[in-house]
Amino acid sequence: MEWKNLDTLKSFEKLQALKGKVDIAKELSGPDGAARVNRYLTPMAAGLCFSYAAKQVDDEVLAALEDLVKEQDLLGKYAALYNGERVNTGENRLVLHQLCRGQLGNDVIVDGVNKREFYVEQTKRCAEFAAKVHSGEIANEKGEKFTTVCQIGIGGSDLGPRALYIALENWARANGHLKLEAKFISNVDPDDASAVLMGLDAAHTLFIMVSKSGTTLETLTNGEFVMDALKKEGLDPSKHMIACTSETSPLAKSDAYLDAFFMDDYIGGRYSSSSVVGAAVLSLAFGGEVYQEILDGAAAEDLLAKNETLTENPDLLDALIGVYERSVEGYGTTAVLPYSQALSRFPAHLQQLDMESNGKSVNRFGEPVHYQTGPIIFGEPGTNGQHSFYQLLHQGTDIIPLQFIGFQNSQIGNDVTIEDSTSQQKLCANVAAQIMAFACGKKDENANKNFNGGRPSSIIIGEKLTPAALGALLAHFENKVMFQGFIWNLNSFDQEGVQLGKTLAKKVLSGNMDGALKAYSTLLGI
Repeated sequence: MEWKNLDTLKSFEKLQALKGKVDIAKELSGPDGAARVNRYLTPMAAGLCFSYAAKQVDDEVLAALEDLVKEQDLLGKYAALYNGERVNTGENRLVLHQLCRGQLGNDVIVDGVNKREFYVEQTKRCAEFAAKVHSGEIANEKGEKFTTVCQIGIGGSDLGPRALYIALENWARANGHLKLEAKFISNVDPDDASAVLMGLDAAHTLFIMVSKSGTTLETLTNGEFVMDALKKEGLDPSKHMIACTSETSPLAKSDAYLDAFFMDDYIGGRYSSSSVVGAAVLSLAFGGEVYQEILDGAAAEDLLAKNETLTENPDLLDALIGVYERSVEGYGTTAVLPYSQALSRFPAHLQQLDMESNGKSVNRFGEPVHYQTGPIIFGEPGTNGQHSFYQLLHQGTDIIPLQFIGFQNSQIGNDVTIEDSTSQQKLCANVAAQIMAFACGKKDENANKNFNGGRPSSIIIGEKLTPAALGALLAHFENKVMFQGFIWNLNSFDQEGVQLGKTLAKKVLSGNMDGALKAYSTLLGI
């Protein structure tokens, strides 16, 4: 398999020549605008669809992007990943988060272990443990049922599972699937743990320690914080804690935990919602059946990412358009705008997923690249964002591509009709209006009221945010980021930029420091 820098490809030259070719204001406001919307639409898994009619692409741009797919052998690289090649060259590791959800290719055997069977077994163990907690077979010291689960982790051990829990919490409550309320402790700031602990009944709470290595400083510190709080309430921490870790970590066979569930080095933190990191907390919160629906939705989307027809491969299509925007059009930021309050923390998860994966300036061989790579990601739910940062999106000096997410119906179904429309209809009207406003703008002699338009956007649309739809969304963005890393010739699966700060923090705490580092530490009272 050949790994090439983007700027060595003939298809990249073609794309550069097409820069600025498509006038989306003209395309959408003209007589064929409706036909364009209906044409540039690609089905996704779980009843979702990806609409890219408001992006700066046409058939000529798509043809050049298809050339890029072939020249960079993107589907071959995807196949290499799911068939167990060591595509994480920085750490010499396999990348197997898709294998947690389904079998996409060959059996992957490592040290005599079938990894698909291993992941299925661990997910099943989480579901069986959760069922025993729900039934009361596993209970607190007094034999009373647990009512809350609290996950202790940071980064991927927090952001993805937290986003998925929040996304389904009210759906589960309305549909009788909320088994345990979930809380999360992530920040090493003691105010975080204190605030969470003050808001729950510790005697009826089951805590999950999540650390692959069993040595993550923030997580271990918060774990000790929780154990100390339990002891102060006269509770035995070992009756209130489980671990999600690797089989070789210090947490794996410790008497301090009721049980331990296992992951491995082939599941990166930001991709770990499909592993026991997501399975334990979400199975405890919603039941193993609901968690399996999330996995099934993700697996179905993973299968679509194998499609050789570009217009029938939404993940690859989204990735290619994003690379065109970043590396050809030069747009440095992307806004993720879910018109669903349930997805309020989804942009935060995507920040880590995208920026930790593709925030790189050297290729997978350690050589500098001379083109733009991963964009800055930010976002908030609509319509709140409209009354916050949309001013800059509409009239700021920078063009910021937009990724909307919307649903035809609300999760719960409660609604009210005011002035001949429901709340959900008003929400959907807002997103439709924003897409057109960003694309087409509005001419006005008063410069303050003039909108240039030409602000590209896509939207993922579904009927309702269900567990399967949520899984498909999760996999879509994971696969998008993966394909973009392949295109840019990056190793999307390590995160060396995270490690430097950790090393220096340990140096500060050891007292082995001088110069400016010591001066800053002194200012902070260390």
